Amino acid sequence: MSRLTRLSAVLAAGAAAILALSACASGGSDKPETTDQGGSSSLQTVTPGKLTIATGEPAYAPWVIDNDPSSGKGFEAAVAYAVADKLGFAKSDVVWVGAAFEASIAPGPKAWDLNIQQFSVTPEREKAVDFSSPYYTTTQAVVANGGTKAAEAKTLADLKGSVIGVASGTTSLTVAEKLLGTDELKVFNSVDDLVQALKSKQVDALVTDLPGAFYVRDAQLDNGVIVGQLDSSEGGDEFAFVLPKGSPLTAKTSEAVDALRADGTLEKLTAEWIADQGAPVLK
Repeated sequence: MSRLTRLSAVLAAGAAAILALSACASGGSDKPETTDQGGSSSLQTVTPGKLTIATGEPAYAPWVIDNDPSSGKGFEAAVAYAVADKLGFAKSDVVWVGAAFEASIAPGPKAWDLNIQQFSVTPEREKAVDFSSPYYTTTQAVVANGGTKAAEAKTLADLKGSVIGVASGTTSLTVAEKLLGTDELKVFNSVDDLVQALKSKQVDALVTDLPGAFYVRDAQLDNGVIVGQLDSSEGGDEFAFVLPKGSPLTAKTSEAVDALRADGTLEKLTAEWIADQGAPVLK
């Protein structure tokens, strides 16, 4: 081999080494590229450039108004858009889909990135899905038939003299005993028995958790009224976003929720869409 040929071979080998080092420095070519998905977000989602959020179908107030989460009206719809913004997605890049409650917390792949429909965090559910930081802790609420004295109550004192039903062995009973006393409380075996007692006027009002109170008012009573919330979140369930198990979005979603809590957004949205939409806090 001539000197010139040997020199050419050395230069070629050096060039190849430089290219190899460059490939290593950039992460190599065997890893999938991260797709820029608009705004400041570069997150892996089921549809590139979009954030797919699931909720109940139908979805009820105050969580979603008029069964239309895309409007951003309702507590959970508003929270979802606030989280999407923190993740770097514009409102136009959010896609809403319906999802059954039980299927959403079952093991297996999902066709959505986030799911929000009053999911309480439990150790059993955490075996199958991921949860974000909680965005809401449930309170207890008083429900009455419209047109009654109890329905007109504006304060705890206004409920004096009214017979109030509550289910045994519940957080509702614990909180009601502390804030309302025991004189007017009547204890029932279950929430179903409690609702029937209110319908048959065995009691003037009932106490149950706030999500249940909205369901009783909207789906079980003909003329139901949420009198208000009891001013305590003691023992309340924590609601959080559900994500597929091992989702790359879980940590970022929790960071977004934590930021919204820290800057007062969650408190503001709670007041706007829960307290001001028919569930004032009774003092």
